[in-house]
Amino acid sequence: MCREYLGGYALGARLIWDWQPPGVDPLGPENVLGFVTGPLTGTPAIIGSRYMVVGKSPLTGTWGDANSGGSFGPGLRAAGFDAVFLVGRSERPVYLLLQQGRAELRDARQLWGLETDKVEDALQAELGAGTEVASIGPAGENRSLISGIVNNKGRAAARSGLGALMGSKCLKAIAVQGDQPVPLADEARVRELRKHYLAKLTGPAVEYYRNYGTCGGVAGASVSGDAPVKNWQGAGPVDFPNAPAISDDNVIRYQERRYACWQCPLGCGGHVRAVYRAEPIQGHKPEYETLAAFGSMTLVDDLEAIIQANNLCNAYGLDTISTGATIAFAMECFQEGLLPAGLTAGLDLGWGNAAGMLALITQMAHRQGLGGLLADGVRKAVEGLGPAADSLAVHIQGQELPMHDPRYLPTLAISYWLDATPGRHTQGGHWAYELPADSKARLGIPANEDRYAVAGKAAIFKKVADIIQTVNISGLCQFGYEVLDVQHVPDFLSAVTGWDITLDECLVLGERAGTLRHLFNLREGLNPLEFRLPDRALGRPPLTTGALAGVEVDVRSLAAEYLAVRDWDPVSAMPSQAKLAALGLGGLASSLPRR
Repeated sequence: MCREYLGGYALGARLIWDWQPPGVDPLGPENVLGFVTGPLTGTPAIIGSRYMVVGKSPLTGTWGDANSGGSFGPGLRAAGFDAVFLVGRSERPVYLLLQQGRAELRDARQLWGLETDKVEDALQAELGAGTEVASIGPAGENRSLISGIVNNKGRAAARSGLGALMGSKCLKAIAVQGDQPVPLADEARVRELRKHYLAKLTGPAVEYYRNYGTCGGVAGASVSGDAPVKNWQGAGPVDFPNAPAISDDNVIRYQERRYACWQCPLGCGGHVRAVYRAEPIQGHKPEYETLAAFGSMTLVDDLEAIIQANNLCNAYGLDTISTGATIAFAMECFQEGLLPAGLTAGLDLGWGNAAGMLALITQMAHRQGLGGLLADGVRKAVEGLGPAADSLAVHIQGQELPMHDPRYLPTLAISYWLDATPGRHTQGGHWAYELPADSKARLGIPANEDRYAVAGKAAIFKKVADIIQTVNISGLCQFGYEVLDVQHVPDFLSAVTGWDITLDECLVLGERAGTLRHLFNLREGLNPLEFRLPDRALGRPPLTTGALAGVEVDVRSLAAEYLAVRDWDPVSAMPSQAKLAALGLGGLASSLPRR
């Protein structure tokens, strides 16, 4: 099974397929919650720091997974576990201690109600300084559908609303302890590969990550149209001219030290210190997604306020993408007079108002006031506000879209729409044109690619989407994949596992992982082709100003070609029997409708 699925969310999906029937309540006790690593997590592979949380998504009802770095994933393996799954519900708050191969549920009533950073401090004080902790905050306890799970006080498995699933089980945290080495089939070869690929970590992209991390791209993305503006209705230079105030050097001037995930040679993160309204604040450096979600989306250009927004979301256990997007939606509803007057008392939600934004984050985490209406994201908010707010809600199947615009890069629309976890920017081949030249050559991708061309695009998209799936389920960070020759993925997998895994097999492993997650949704009765796409993200109507003026995404033509390349039915989205057999999934899909 591990040879076929490797690990991560692929192995999680395969096991949950057997354990859990379709149709379970996402917040019910039958929904299985999993914490899974990949075979390269906690090994000398370049940036093998990732772990994944899996389960049926409370936010979308589809397959759900979320990915996080830091040091929790390697700590989980050092504790003697590749994965842990939980089913049922505790009658009182508990935390799970995984210690040198042993598992124990302990009382967590003293931790319930605490913010994630305080939970980490408390468990390390109780168990020892080397303890790694992943926990939910008040948002997860309150089952906010946009809540996530936080480790290292600022690394988050944030998407798919899996913090709500953890909260529904009355599970406050998982603490891991141990010093068990991760088995390596050929340790000498693994060490040799690390030395070889570390020597290749050079060039502008590497320096970019080391100097700025992802915060370096905010201003440029606002100008180019990559970053959505004013709840997807604006254009950067026109509506958000002060984007440089929340980008690159202006962010780095608050950084007191760099932060790297476990044994990462890039070190793209950072710890920042600032002062907001005379109050000192410190925490993790906000990433690009966070800066855009609370910046260009809301028109807030107060960087100290955005740093505080990031701190609040980390402490409360909220997904910064969905939270920022939901607040931008609320600001437009406020502008249009769609919010109940009784819920906005004392709140100024005018565009660019930082104080209103911060107040609303706290309300959302605790389901107070207007936050009670917004705590589950924009789709649920529309149910409370009525159809007039529907066109302002930019989501797919309930998940707010990330801060990368399909009008800038059209294949994003396919990734957001047709991946098994809707609205995700880390699941598709949309950044193929930015890959290193040697990776493009190995994958057979043209050296120069027209982003807006349709013909032939699906074959490129599929190939890179498949390799991305393998990167994810291996436990690797995508930033290493973006700056290194893609051959490092099969090289490390082969040396660590002892299997002779080629690049071609990596593509098959990735396609199998993505298809299995897709089958999970089909078994739940969910056909992604029936999911509604938000008009604004597709240029309907097109913008009239900015870099994306006049752009409309031909998503139907892209999708038709993509379905053909995948060998999925153009109406049911069901993979053909030949495709399922080729991927070894025919037996699992035997209960699904046949083409």
